[in-house]
Amino acid sequence: MGHRSSALAARPDHEQTGQNVINEAALLESKTLRDSALERTDVLDRVKALSLLPDGMHVTTAMVAAYFGVTVEVVRQLVKRHREELEVNGLAVLRGADLRKFESDNMSLSLGSYPQARRSLTIYSRRAVLNIAMLLRDSDVARQVRTYLLDMEYLARTQPVDNPVHRDAASPSLDDRIDQRLSYVLGKTVVPMFNALIETSSEHRRELIALRSGVQRIERRLQQHNARLQRLEGPREDRPLAGVMASMDAMNGREFEEHVAQLLRRDGCTAVVLRGGHGDRGVDITARTADGRHVAVQCKRFAPYVSVTSPDVQKFIGSAKVLYKADVALYVATCPFTRDAMNVAADGGVTPVDRSLLEAWSGGTELSALS
Repeated sequence: MGHRSSALAARPDHEQTGQNVINEAALLESKTLRDSALERTDVLDRVKALSLLPDGMHVTTAMVAAYFGVTVEVVRQLVKRHREELEVNGLAVLRGADLRKFESDNMSLSLGSYPQARRSLTIYSRRAVLNIAMLLRDSDVARQVRTYLLDMEYLARTQPVDNPVHRDAASPSLDDRIDQRLSYVLGKTVVPMFNALIETSSEHRRELIALRSGVQRIERRLQQHNARLQRLEGPREDRPLAGVMASMDAMNGREFEEHVAQLLRRDGCTAVVLRGGHGDRGVDITARTADGRHVAVQCKRFAPYVSVTSPDVQKFIGSAKVLYKADVALYVATCPFTRDAMNVAADGGVTPVDRSLLEAWSGGTELSALS
């Protein structure tokens, strides 16, 4: 991993939030620290699924913005301030023949329509995206990535050199972790030893009590750190499994419709019928909710940087409400909705399922419109 810093070498008690901020600030301010952590790109998908272009290696500025939950302009300004560092770590600007070749191979394969011919396109490797996570201050996702990095780094530095414990999210058990083993030894051996010494010693009683208190504080810190790692690595109801959106971005239109149909069945819908294709009259799926309401669904697998517009929603309202007499109308898309589209959906009784809501729905959260 290269150079290390004392800010990463000595992780504090997680209850001492002020010190935790200092550690994160060090990562934000120190290029040396950032360079030392750039190999841990797997952290990105552990925090939130990072959708990639069909080449499996790059994302666009809009995709970076969507991942971190910020605007495209925020990403552009950050790139402007740190361009040299980001270019070393995989940021590239494509022009001319390189741009045309890249768009031909990637942008038109599975991302649907894209804007008119452009003069340049900025793309980012996973390493560059992780670099941005270590620079972007006003993003909850970026902060989660930095917290995860610091915890991973702390654990790596506390492993015995001759017996490394591999931090794989699926394989190692908590019993194999060094912090839990130390906590067990302290609680079951060292603290009882101090208790016995305190009972039999009068001359050094005060010193022994102070030492026992210090050991117990260390034990509590290890237990807290262990619990935090368990929360970070284990399945969470508020975080879908890594790769959910990436897998959807790789689907063709029919596969995406089948995926949405399966979600409907999972949430209790019956009579689920796929109607997408010629003659579908603007509705891709019909179904009935568990309480008997008619459901009509439109599925749009657009690129993350494309938005569903108000005319798109207006057209669906006519099909769902007039032709299919739907009680529940769902417009499911792998991209955002414009503000006007959201307003039209609200006025027309349509539930817009944008990229973030789709990710949560696919990850196990029940869609409230169906309940």
